[in-house]
Amino acid sequence: MQIVRYPLPEQWPSITERPYHDNRSLLASVKNILEQVQSDGDAALLRFAQQFDGAQLDVLEVPEEAFAAAAAALPEKLKAAIRDAAQNIEVFHAAQREAGQVVETRPGIRCWRKGVGIDKVGLYIPGGSAPLFSTVLMLGIPARLAGCREVLLCTPPAKDGSVHPAILFAAHVCGISRVFRTGGAGAVGAMAYGTQSIPKVHKIFGPGNQWVTAAKQLVQQEGVAIDMPAGPSEVCVVADADANPSYVAADLLSQAEHGADSQVLLLTDSEAVLTSVQAELGRQLAALPRADVALKALGGSRLVLLRNLDEAMELANAYAAEHLILQCRDAEQVATQVRSAGSVFIGPWSPESVGDYASGTNHTLPTNGYARAYSGVSVDSFVRKITFQQLSREGLEGIAATVTEMAEAEGLRAHAEAVRVRLR
Repeated sequence: MQIVRYPLPEQWPSITERPYHDNRSLLASVKNILEQVQSDGDAALLRFAQQFDGAQLDVLEVPEEAFAAAAAALPEKLKAAIRDAAQNIEVFHAAQREAGQVVETRPGIRCWRKGVGIDKVGLYIPGGSAPLFSTVLMLGIPARLAGCREVLLCTPPAKDGSVHPAILFAAHVCGISRVFRTGGAGAVGAMAYGTQSIPKVHKIFGPGNQWVTAAKQLVQQEGVAIDMPAGPSEVCVVADADANPSYVAADLLSQAEHGADSQVLLLTDSEAVLTSVQAELGRQLAALPRADVALKALGGSRLVLLRNLDEAMELANAYAAEHLILQCRDAEQVATQVRSAGSVFIGPWSPESVGDYASGTNHTLPTNGYARAYSGVSVDSFVRKITFQQLSREGLEGIAATVTEMAEAEGLRAHAEAVRVRLR
């Protein structure tokens, strides 16, 4: 990892810079895939399953009996873990539902807001070497709590055409019965446009590789909503002299193993911690099954030594990490300084991995600095907030002069007349 000592503020932009990938040629390829899905529907998706996943499929939808088979195939301990995580996620997200509050802005004028679930949503779940069945819970549970009428899931098939049993079991736990064996940009296109088998949805959720991300960005330009811009995983750890170097190294590696394009950042005011973490990274890395992936990610990552913890927090806010871990004394107080982050992990007993799986918070979070303006997925992500108003004659009389004066000043006579006609 690159080591930076006592950087000046003008050097901070280079520290907060993410790995750059020129995706112009990728966008052209993704656009071609989307066009094929739009024109050929299921036939295109079946071709892509053969081309990209090595799977020969006759139909895209997972048959009903596969869910029972998946449950039977999974170890009981894993099923119990999935149910336990689902319970925590449900408890946290259920508290996000808002009861509509009626506000009387003046006598006779009642206004309120009501959350209504998005009718049709599509969830994308990555497969391959790391099938993210935990993401099924993170998306499926808030979708159900929000009251979405139709929830479908797309995920890449294995070479034998199957879907990982943990993905199917998690889908069943969430109440999702429609799962389709299609991945990558093609799956995004299917949910955006609809095919013979896959319904068109109103909003697409879920992480993915650069192909999936590019496809989501392109269909968004065509009017299909997406959860958020998303890129490679990232973590920033703020540590002082009280931090345990082995904990810090483990947290950094837990994100580095996601992919070669992931990025991890350590901000510390202790030279001793920086040196110890560097040694711990080497020791722990050697024991990881995905050490080659993590090692590539560390090559684009940084250890930064700063003058004090306040400076470290300023830089952390400038970085706006997907995951921010505070390993320092008075961590709860330090957390009050956080202005930009996807999710924050406070103190030595809060590893980032608990948020990924089972603490209850959502792990679908903004990356690449988007935490400056975007929130992570929540029940709100699956809801439209509709405003209502109801006026009595008294209420309209009380506001009539205000409305007609403003409407006439804007040159919109019909707006004013819509009030006057009622009061004549």
